[in-house]
Amino acid sequence: MKGKLTKQEKSWILYDVGNSAFVMLSTALIPIYFASLAEEGSSVVVAWGYAETVASLILALLMPILGSLADLRGNKKKFLVGTIGTGAVACAALGLPQAALPFLIVYVVSSVMLNGSMVFYDAFLVDATTEDRFDEVSSHGYAWGYIGSCIPFIASLAIVLGGGAIGIDTALGMKIAFVLTAAWWVAFSIPLCRNVHQTHYKERTPNLVRDTFSGLLRTCRNIARDRKLRLFMLAFFFYIDGVHTIIKMSTSYGTDLGIDSTQLVLALLMTQFVAFPSAIAYGRLSKRFGCRRMLMVAVAAYAGITLFAAFFLRTAVEFWVLAFCVGMFQGGVQALSRSEFGKLIPKEHANEYYGFFDIFGKYAAVMGTFLVSVFTQITGNSSAGVLSLVILFILGFVLLWRMPDTSENGDVAGGN
Repeated sequence: MKGKLTKQEKSWILYDVGNSAFVMLSTALIPIYFASLAEEGSSVVVAWGYAETVASLILALLMPILGSLADLRGNKKKFLVGTIGTGAVACAALGLPQAALPFLIVYVVSSVMLNGSMVFYDAFLVDATTEDRFDEVSSHGYAWGYIGSCIPFIASLAIVLGGGAIGIDTALGMKIAFVLTAAWWVAFSIPLCRNVHQTHYKERTPNLVRDTFSGLLRTCRNIARDRKLRLFMLAFFFYIDGVHTIIKMSTSYGTDLGIDSTQLVLALLMTQFVAFPSAIAYGRLSKRFGCRRMLMVAVAAYAGITLFAAFFLRTAVEFWVLAFCVGMFQGGVQALSRSEFGKLIPKEHANEYYGFFDIFGKYAAVMGTFLVSVFTQITGNSSAGVLSLVILFILGFVLLWRMPDTSENGDVAGGN
């Protein structure tokens, strides 16, 4: 089976193609569209940062509980379908609000559902393939997600930017883009829902509510007691903070610097094409050098990217350089984080553990977007907010270095 993806693996990967279309739209076009709805003189970076903070906080509070319930026999797919359906409806409805606040409310709903579905999707990795293929399959998911998202995004871009030639103004073009993205999301979720089934699960108990919360406490204790898992979770908490913040706020940061919106969108589109081979390469390199080492390379690179953004990013050309560098490491750090975590957890509690994985990721995103917004608001300089992210990458790198690595000749790495 080496080098050849199974039907279940391909079906799992295709969901990354589907949901990445909305991720791309929310990264590139939606903040620009929101800027057109915002009141004159208000900071797009501040408002967008607070909206992302609220969405991330909701996810951090809900997902461990929902994840624990999803681990029950037959529940994982129900939760996945529910979040996809609700999120797609909210995505299609983004064109309805005509003011900034209502738009942000609908966006928060769609964002919560999208990222909620990703928790259940990530947990399906343990059902779709075997542990020795986690890195490769996870990397393929991110890689094909980057390329697949370009198709509806380019179509949306053509409608929004070129629709005037056929009588479609920008507002109508965005409405069409929202519906197109929602349809793409749903279409590429069908193979996963049809072909991948929950093979790891826990049985239902008579005292469901009590056992759900006691199970969450037990999981917390297990994470705290397992040194390798504990250090990985702490490292992930810090470095993914910067990664998510850069992804979510790159367009609004560029807008705040006065860079033309067309340049921003095209540069981010280029990122997708760079990320495709890079993510696949990361999956293969992890077999040779180890997952932990490749994560450390990506985290160190992100620290450099952040310094570049804070001190040197001022023009469209520099934004293109930034987008290229992000594309080289973005897919790798996300894909290997997901697969490494899957190796460390009990498979029958995958949703519950991935719920905590989401807490560490989303709460970190709360901290990152909040820091950028606050420091931008206090100093009046968005570069000061971006600079605050560097320390998070440094902490993440050090914790990864301290993490025991028993996968290579039984040696413990990182100064232990």
